[in-house]
Amino acid sequence: MNLDLRQAILNNIKNKSEEQLMDMVKTAIEDHDEKTLPGLGVIFEVIWQNTDEQIKESMIETLSKNL
Repeated sequence: MNLDLRQAILNNIKNKSEEQLMDMVKTAIEDHDEKTLPGLGVIFEVIWQNTDEQIKESMIETLSKNL
C-alpha cells in the first residue's frame, strides 16, 4: 500500500473555509499535538510556494529572531 501523506492532508483540508483553516491551525499550535505536525508542514509548504520573496524573507527573519 502506497500512502501519500501530503496528498491525504491536502485532500482533507481543500474544501475548508478560511475560518475553518484558521481554527485548525490555531488548535494544532495551541494543543501541541505531535500528530498535527505533518499537517502544519504541508500547510506551510503551500503558503511558501504561493508567497512572494519579500514575504518569505520576512517569515524567515521572524523565525530567526524567535528561535
